[in-house]
Amino acid sequence: MTAPGLWFEQVRADGDDLAPRPPLDGDTDVDVCIVGAGFTGLWTAHSLLRADPTVRVLVVERRIAGFGASGRNGGWCSALFPASTAALARRHGERAAAAMRAAMRDTVDAVGEAVAEEGIACDWVKGGTVVLARTPAQLARARAEAAASDEERLLDRDEAVALVGATDVLGATFTPDCARVQPARLVRGLARAVERRGGRIVESTRALRLAPGRVVTDRGVVHARHVVRATEAWSADMAVRSVVPVYSLIVATRPLPASFWERAGLAGGQTFSDHRHLIVYGQRTADDRLVFGGRGAPYHWGSRIRPEFDHDRRIFTGLRAAARELFPQLGPDDFTHAWGGPLGIPRDWHAGVTLGPDGLGRAGGYVGDGVGTANLAGRTLAALILGRDDPITRLPWVGHRSRRWEPEPLRWLLVNAGLRLMTLADAEERLTRRPSVVAAALSRALGG
Repeated sequence: MTAPGLWFEQVRADGDDLAPRPPLDGDTDVDVCIVGAGFTGLWTAHSLLRADPTVRVLVVERRIAGFGASGRNGGWCSALFPASTAALARRHGERAAAAMRAAMRDTVDAVGEAVAEEGIACDWVKGGTVVLARTPAQLARARAEAAASDEERLLDRDEAVALVGATDVLGATFTPDCARVQPARLVRGLARAVERRGGRIVESTRALRLAPGRVVTDRGVVHARHVVRATEAWSADMAVRSVVPVYSLIVATRPLPASFWERAGLAGGQTFSDHRHLIVYGQRTADDRLVFGGRGAPYHWGSRIRPEFDHDRRIFTGLRAAARELFPQLGPDDFTHAWGGPLGIPRDWHAGVTLGPDGLGRAGGYVGDGVGTANLAGRTLAALILGRDDPITRLPWVGHRSRRWEPEPLRWLLVNAGLRLMTLADAEERLTRRPSVVAAALSRALGG
């Protein structure tokens, strides 16, 4: 089964038929077995082989490389980390929080350098991110964020509109630490780079059980000194209640004419969002499409992940309407694609990387910010596995373990209530023109 959406359609047009690689053909011995051929697993393999080409690395993938969130996301390689800087400082101290922020900023450039080094054609442009303020409450939030950050700059209305020609813009925040990317091209190119460096990827192979020293699959047993779980949202299948899989959905247009982009802007490869509470995100693609996504799809009972959940007509309709509210020159017939997929949310909204003394490692919990964060995770896991003395192994997310989510029905109630409350908070701000009381309470409950 091939992942849905525009990105994989373009990959096929590039000449990648997306045929699965051969599956595991029986029991085998390696140094490192990685379960999951998304960004986390592939960056881990790439970093290991780049540091030591003699390491025997096997990546086990249930479907095809990039099938999950790595090939379906909105195409932001950003310095965003799911836990806020304030939350990191409370938990780990201000110096540790500052180190984490600096490492995330450096990671955007590290991905760009690897893309250039490996010759991966993935439409990479580091244009930064513009987050629009379109209501007085959003503008107040933008001012507060810019005042508290060394990374974000407050833009006035004219500066903001010059970058993103949306309606009702009052101002914006801007950070340079984000690159636009075609994510399926990146993850598929990264898989080929791993193979060129000597790594082996087996597909159509389901990992049934991970344990110290071995991975039991439906095609044989892999014996390895180190085993890494890099399955993000699909971790809910192996480690129940470790994360909840929540769906993010995306719509995309046909290539739009120059007359549209003269008004809409985004000429420098910027990604964009706004300061509403229910997250939206967008980019202008290399072939002049508008790609626009957002949250709001329901969490499904028992952390279920199903192909039919990738499509939600109500959410797609809402996303098209939100895009047309921002850019009224869009017509209903301009939209040509719609797709989605799950992302992994840990209970404390805090991503983590761990490697135990038994050789079992894991990374994830990116809350949708994984395109860049997974690269840092992969480099960190590689350094830990190789026993390298590297500052990234002392970052505060190393060794962090989030507490488990509640059992059902509490999990279903909590997650879906949170999604509803974010929608309510945006409605509250439109009515009161003041920052939402509901959102402030939700942020405190989540540790933000």
